Amino acid sequence: MLLEKQITEIKTALEKCENPFFLYHDDPDGLASFVMLYHKYPKGRGMAVKSMPRITEFFGEQVLRHNADAVFVLDVAIVEQVFIDMVKVPVYWIDHHTPLERKNVSYYNPRLVGKRENIPTPALIRQITEADLWLASIGCIGDWYWPPFIEEFRKKYPKLLTPESKSVETSFYSPAGTLVKVFSFILKGNTSEVNKCVKILTRIESPDEILNQTTSRGKYLWKRYKFILEHYDELLKRALKQKPHNGVVVFTYEQDSLSLTKDLANELIIKFPNTVIVLGRKKSGEYRCSLRGSHVDLYKIVQNALDGVQGRAGGHEHACGASIKEADFEKFIMQLEAQAS
Repeated sequence: MLLEKQITEIKTALEKCENPFFLYHDDPDGLASFVMLYHKYPKGRGMAVKSMPRITEFFGEQVLRHNADAVFVLDVAIVEQVFIDMVKVPVYWIDHHTPLERKNVSYYNPRLVGKRENIPTPALIRQITEADLWLASIGCIGDWYWPPFIEEFRKKYPKLLTPESKSVETSFYSPAGTLVKVFSFILKGNTSEVNKCVKILTRIESPDEILNQTTSRGKYLWKRYKFILEHYDELLKRALKQKPHNGVVVFTYEQDSLSLTKDLANELIIKFPNTVIVLGRKKSGEYRCSLRGSHVDLYKIVQNALDGVQGRAGGHEHACGASIKEADFEKFIMQLEAQAS
């Protein structure tokens, strides 16, 4: 977790700045982290980092355009040095991926202190805000992490977890699991629609607004979720027809306007336990992949499978993202199977 000194530093920075710019990963834990901070410090603007979790010069141009006086990076694995150098304002990077070395940035990563644990960003943000228990919990579950405050969450929101919900996997089909999908699905589609949904989410006061559509805000988010769910269910039916081969389940599909690989991979690892899941979306001559493997050091075997392959990958011990050139995809899978079986 964050040290008390780090919490104080981040709080002070948030209180001092007038026009912060929040960059957050476009997944449930990144989104929850942003909304939690925005609730506590409602100023500045936020922007999702879509596709590969990498902050480049493009995002630096956005920061400069909005005359930001500070940047807060949430749950993004890679921040390029060129971005830090070009924005010329303080950058506060709160993350939990594999630590990187950068200059002139305030970097907060639990893997660098204490037990060096992989603790998702919403759990760290909750130390700062001391609020939004439900957002922190949904964000953590969305990153496949069963947080230490889960029983507090269960007590305050007893309808969101079933009695059988004792882990991320067993909570997948609970109302809390549905909220994880809502958070993920409202980040799909064109930028204007995503921005509208995120703005609405910052005004949601209770999960009941969404699950029971008790307000116009909740109704709008639920409608968007149901629209994306139709596309998701079609792909899921096709994916479930795949059979494991040498301990690996592979499902690929052609480019579309939505990126559902992460969501499909999360569900398939429940349907096919003790396998490695590879979900690939073909785009621009490569496969944009989400990989899952709860029984292996996935990060290690994915790095090994990249040997002699045009591609790149990053992530955690049991969940990774990768981009593999189409011509080398078959080789990548063969090398992955050699280690997974």
